[in-house]
Amino acid sequence: MTKQGSADEGVVLVTGAAQGIGAAVVRAFAETGRRVVAADVREETLEGEVAKCAAGGLDVRACAVDVTDAAAVETAVSEVESRHGPVSVLVNGAGVLRTGEVTAMPDADWQDVFAVNTTGVFLVSRAVARRMVPRGAGSIVTISSNAGGVPRVGMAAYAASKAAATMFTKSLGLELARHGIRCNVVAPGSTATPMLAGMGVSEADLIAGSPATYKVGIPLNKVARPADVADAVLYLASPAAGHVTLQELYVDGGATLGGKA
Repeated sequence: MTKQGSADEGVVLVTGAAQGIGAAVVRAFAETGRRVVAADVREETLEGEVAKCAAGGLDVRACAVDVTDAAAVETAVSEVESRHGPVSVLVNGAGVLRTGEVTAMPDADWQDVFAVNTTGVFLVSRAVARRMVPRGAGSIVTISSNAGGVPRVGMAAYAASKAAATMFTKSLGLELARHGIRCNVVAPGSTATPMLAGMGVSEADLIAGSPATYKVGIPLNKVARPADVADAVLYLASPAAGHVTLQELYVDGGATLGGKA
């Protein structure tokens, strides 16, 4: 797709930016000339990723923050705006995955998943939206998952957290629409990231599907790359999507047969 955006449109803040989809989103925006603040709790990994971007001449700055800590989030967003300029685009990319059947799931796994995938989206979105409202403009994109719309065996916590983050973002968009702020969701399917690698499932098996776990394959016959998801985020945040809000864009190669359960 044609890249959108220019350097004078404000700062792009991306959480979960140290690797995977988040890192791809950072690079995609930076390659359009935008100033990007990459945020993540994994400070060392984040600094390494930002250094790679800087070596390539991209305007990317690091921000170490735990999205589950309300006070830390508020401080981080305030510092980003004071140091780098107003945030015009927020991409909620921070996420964690804990798998396993519900009957054997530890309390901590459930709590950790919701703390990052749902509460983190709320805390960062709230902090940024409070600053966007007086300016009367902005775009918020939450990276959810196709698991938020279609049940998955062994992924109840993750699926529920993503469904919650999706509906939160849409509801936020309804509240913010009168202020000229758009809120949308990108729902990836299987994507070649460290998170997917940690599940120990081969790309061939993902493409073929698993009838035993009620999971269809991927009609496009390939697993997504982070850049595929980044392009969708870039579109939704760009002027090309200026009349698009409260929408959920599935980027899963057709794995959910149109994105509805």
